[in-house]
Amino acid sequence: MTDLPSYETILLERDRRLLRVTLNRPHALNSFNRQQHDELPHALAFARDDTGSDVILLTGAGRAFSAGGDLAHIENNAENPHLFDHEIEMARVIILTLLDTDKPVVCRMNGHAVGLGATLALFCDVIFAVDKAKIGDPHVGLGLVAGDGGAIIWPQLIGLARAKEYLLGGGLLLAPRAAQIGLINHALPADELDAAVDEFCNRLLDGAQQAIRWTKRLTNMELKRITEAVLPVGLGYEAQSVRTADHREGIAALKEKRAPRFGG
Repeated sequence: MTDLPSYETILLERDRRLLRVTLNRPHALNSFNRQQHDELPHALAFARDDTGSDVILLTGAGRAFSAGGDLAHIENNAENPHLFDHEIEMARVIILTLLDTDKPVVCRMNGHAVGLGATLALFCDVIFAVDKAKIGDPHVGLGLVAGDGGAIIWPQLIGLARAKEYLLGGGLLLAPRAAQIGLINHALPADELDAAVDEFCNRLLDGAQQAIRWTKRLTNMELKRITEAVLPVGLGYEAQSVRTADHREGIAALKEKRAPRFGG
């Protein structure tokens, strides 16, 4: 069995044929800095190709699943937008790797999932969330385009009208509402989350692995087609929006805890 690689911001653990992938920056609510942007594609590629596992469980350490982008990191990218161009490539690899993973990927959404954190959760196959968690893609609140996958996956899960409401408005919704509209599968009290996740993962582990993988491949075919058409355009628009005055104003407003004054 292949040894597990070691990362600074991602933790990989085995439990028989289950591979747990944990976003591991709990002090920062698992928000993405440059290192995590760079390490996650490698960790997901390992999980995809790992011969020692049949099911992947994706979760976060501490109180959050992922709070999205680390604010200091976002500010540095705005000041040095050429650095963001590297992350565009990392975001592309993250999404395509998840779509190319034939094993089922189960999300244990142990807390808030925001921005890229929400996209990461929603590109998993089945999502179990704690009922106090919030999920949303507030890119527009920072003057950014929701180009790293949100504009792809939200309409596929909840329809175009609702997706536009949440992506254009940038609001967050509680897990029970997200489950009600079909954005996620289950919203559960914290003391019931692990039992439900374990039961479903064990059902998958006890199943016919080739049948499960081929069925997943079939159900992802249309999603992959849409992603291949939309993702490059979305990432391009997001790269442009990083370079705008509205984005810099969004960051300033967040730091100063006030409403942004966008200039358009």
